[in-house]
Amino acid sequence: MKKILFSLLFVSSSMSIMAQDDNADEKFFKKENLFTGGTLNLSFGNLITNVGISPFFGYSLNRYVDVAGSIGFNYVSQRDFLEVNDRLRQTLFGPGAFVRIFPIDFVFAQAQYEYNIMTNRYRPAPGSLRNEGVFSFDAHSLLLGGGISSGRRFPQQKSYYYFSVLWDFGNAPNSPYKDNLNRSVPIIRAGYNIALFQGGGRRRDR
Repeated sequence: MKKILFSLLFVSSSMSIMAQDDNADEKFFKKENLFTGGTLNLSFGNLITNVGISPFFGYSLNRYVDVAGSIGFNYVSQRDFLEVNDRLRQTLFGPGAFVRIFPIDFVFAQAQYEYNIMTNRYRPAPGSLRNEGVFSFDAHSLLLGGGISSGRRFPQQKSYYYFSVLWDFGNAPNSPYKDNLNRSVPIIRAGYNIALFQGGGRRRDR
């Protein structure tokens, strides 16, 4: 997992350097490149449902790359977790970070790291010898995939709607994005990226 993450960070850094403006007077940090937004998460698999929301705050490095930090809140319901007709309900909270790479304006690849802290409520099947209980644990996830956007035209227009599909390529056994057979299920996400201080960038480009 670490090799994959380091490779993605190296690619993003390389693209950032290659795409720098030729103007030597350009500032390293530009407030008009800041953005915020939120994502709605939906994931359905073999007897598992995952619904959540993830607000984020980030920075557009250049015309190709967005990076951001996020906080996730999720609810997961899973049946037949340890035996037939039992049920597991999870509430999740945790920080994360992602990078989106746009080879063209409306298509992107995405890599996202998440650290989820989970509180589980287990209800055994009727007649089961297992005990009902509440317990907590954590899990690391590396989500990879891609999506489409309504159009990210840097630097004139950095606000856009997006839709993505991701899969968890990590190996955490307690991942909320794996079904009861430990198979990665598709994570469907949709949201809106809101450019901050957009007016400053437009005045500069006139």
